[in-house]
Amino acid sequence: MSNVDREAVPSRCGGRGFVVAEPVRELLSPRRVKLGESTEVRRLLPNLGRRMVGAWCFVDHYGPDDITDEPGMQVPPHPHMGLQTVSWLHDGEVLHRDSTGSLRTIGPRELGLMTSGRAISHSEESPRSHARYLHGAQLWVALPDTDRHTAPHFEHHAELPRITAPGLSATLILGALDGATSPGTTYTPIVGADLTLADSADVRLPLEPDFEYAVLSMSGEAHVDGVPVLPGSMLYLGCGRTELPLRAESNASVMLLGGEPFEEELVMWWNFVARSHEEIEEARTAWTTGTRFGEVKGYDGAPLPAPELPPVALKPRGRVR
Repeated sequence: MSNVDREAVPSRCGGRGFVVAEPVRELLSPRRVKLGESTEVRRLLPNLGRRMVGAWCFVDHYGPDDITDEPGMQVPPHPHMGLQTVSWLHDGEVLHRDSTGSLRTIGPRELGLMTSGRAISHSEESPRSHARYLHGAQLWVALPDTDRHTAPHFEHHAELPRITAPGLSATLILGALDGATSPGTTYTPIVGADLTLADSADVRLPLEPDFEYAVLSMSGEAHVDGVPVLPGSMLYLGCGRTELPLRAESNASVMLLGGEPFEEELVMWWNFVARSHEEIEEARTAWTTGTRFGEVKGYDGAPLPAPELPPVALKPRGRVR
């Protein structure tokens, strides 16, 4: 997934100085962003007041959109470095192509996981013959310094672990939860799970007290630790929790995102996660000159041009502004 803003805003994030070390209930509102030709997303991370949750550094929620007579998602080839992208759908399909030669259609509740490592480019589009509705989330995970120059690769996992309890059905996307472990490759202690709550559900989900957490609402109205969370909004929960109370008066679905607070300070600009302004500048030049990021073959259209860099040097700093 790309950040297609033509005036990309740098985000300085990472570092443990601003991690909330105790349970909190901080409701984050989205910023609406146009993605490609016909898809609008609600951007939850980076947010004005909260930059990361564990290693999760970018969260977009979109749909459900009726794309019967629309092209749906159409994101031209664009570059990534220093991160992993996570494609997660509730409805519809996304056709993924990348510069390593991967070509895969990702369906609902299947994990599309792309590790950019040192450099990759990819495109994302709704197939020409597609389902009526498109609904999902696109997320990024920052790679630690020890792994951010690894070779790029793509994983597709159609079968993922499931966790069930009265009123709860969960699909584990990444990491570990309640004794289950996802097959997706991770580089820091992290968790991502899709939680479906039945009508009148009232459950408690076990958590790791050393992790920080947030819950993204996908559909319906869920009460997360007593706070109503509506679709397209996210509740930041801080650290220090051993369990999370969840309640729904009607069917609802949320995503649990969490992980060990990310210690390193980062610079995130456009589709790059780096450690300095110089790295960002070099990556932009490489994409503009057609080097380093490879070629996405088979996409019918031109690559996405890079926006202009801001006039001041980008500097890494803490997790909030």
